Amino acid sequence: MHEADDTPNMARDEILMQRALSAAGRAGQSGEVPIGALLWDPAAERVLWEGANAPIALHDPSAHAEILALRAGGAALRSYRLTGLWLYVTLEPCAMCAGAISHARIERLIFAAEDAKGGAILHGPRFFEQPTCHWRPQIQAGVLAQGSAELLRAFFKARRG
Repeated sequence: MHEADDTPNMARDEILMQRALSAAGRAGQSGEVPIGALLWDPAAERVLWEGANAPIALHDPSAHAEILALRAGGAALRSYRLTGLWLYVTLEPCAMCAGAISHARIERLIFAAEDAKGGAILHGPRFFEQPTCHWRPQIQAGVLAQGSAELLRAFFKARRG
């Protein structure tokens, strides 16, 4: 990649990730683990979904922010294939979410903080590197990572304290 080509994406990535972080903060205030996501359609330059984790509120262990974003995108596009869309998430996706991202054919995955314990992109199973993975998105890690990590640390510190 050329530096000049990266600048517009970097600025857009930070703006959209900030929105995902705001959604994560709201989730944390309601007792959910503060992980937010945003589904972006770069062709239409519009957000298709913005929200956060909701397994507690929805009584659904699969209601991770990424899964909710993919479900909303499928409904909006009336398709299970979300080719061309970008998914922003405030924490490295787990194996369940990585599998769903692959099946949805997300074009680009942008995440903030790495998750050494539960992540499946740069850690753990490294899902997209497996030979059984049929679709691999472009990956951009570390966008506003510090803000996401601080939000998560504060949430868990308050829960323990």
